[in-house]
Amino acid sequence: LNSTVSLEMIWVESGTFRMESFGSSEAHDVTLTNGFYLGKYEVTQSQYNAVMNSNPSVFSGDNRPVENISWGSARSFVQLLNEEDNESLTTGWVYALPTEAEWEFACRAGSSSGNEINSSRANFSESGIGQTVDVGLYQPNNWGFYDMHGNVREWTADIYSNYSITPQVNPTGGVSGDGRVTRGGSYGDGGG
Repeated sequence: LNSTVSLEMIWVESGTFRMESFGSSEAHDVTLTNGFYLGKYEVTQSQYNAVMNSNPSVFSGDNRPVENISWGSARSFVQLLNEEDNESLTTGWVYALPTEAEWEFACRAGSSSGNEINSSRANFSESGIGQTVDVGLYQPNNWGFYDMHGNVREWTADIYSNYSITPQVNPTGGVSGDGRVTRGGSYGDGGG
């Protein structure tokens, strides 16, 4: 992002998985036909500041995740990344918020188990910390992604809609509405 701040990404191969709504028995198969890159860590305050020249976070710290941002601010961050980093991107590639399905696929990291994460493995309300912590303090998932649960909620590209119970290929959420999907929970949420 600049001479001192980088953004590490991990490649995720295409595949099929079982996607389910938290706290519901509704589930459906999802196939992602294209691989994608996703950030190894939540976007930190130093990364956000390097691109946006601002830091709206309440819990200050360069290596803490940026928080207190709207979906529009998250989208602006991605758009500015595309404008500033267009020389290093492979032709046809762009930075983008992940779809909810891409996020869950990367979060599950090949596992078929549900949300079996607790405060010993993620920063949830039960941890008693009461605020964000530096990214990467907890163990990564099987594909190397950190903090997929807890710390801060993560924006996706999707508009909120009800889950389908039929198999989906490259789903992108609802087609209209104001509600945007976040995933992963936060330091103030229960761990499930």
